[in-house]
Amino acid sequence: QVQLVESGGGSVQAGESLRLSCAASISIFSIRQMRWYRQAPGKRREWVATITDGGITNYADSVKGRFTISRDNAKNTVYLQMNSLKPEDTATYSCLAAPYRDRDYWGQGTQVTVSS
Repeated sequence: QVQLVESGGGSVQAGESLRLSCAASISIFSIRQMRWYRQAPGKRREWVATITDGGITNYADSVKGRFTISRDNAKNTVYLQMNSLKPEDTATYSCLAAPYRDRDYWGQGTQVTVSS
C-alpha cells in the first residue's frame, strides 16, 4: 500500500510560479514511474509529466519548457516546479505512483488556480 500526499497548490497570477510536492509513504527509490496529472473542471484528466526510477523525464507538450518534474529519493518526494503559469493551467493536480509488480496509486490532489 502506498499513500501519496500532494501539497503546494494555491492561487497565483499568470506568469508566476508554484512548486507542487508529492510525498510518498514508502521509499520511491525503486518505484518504476512517478507521474503528475491534472484535471480541470468539465475536462478529462490530462497527463502532465513523468519521471522514471532512472531519472528519465517526459512532459506533455502543453507544459514542456515551463514545468520540471524531479524526485528526492531521500525524502520520498516528487516535485513539480511550474513556471510561467497560465490561466489554462488551472486544475486539480494529482500524483501517481506506478510501482513494479503492483497496481498504481493516486494522491488526493491539490488545487492550482491561475488568474489573468
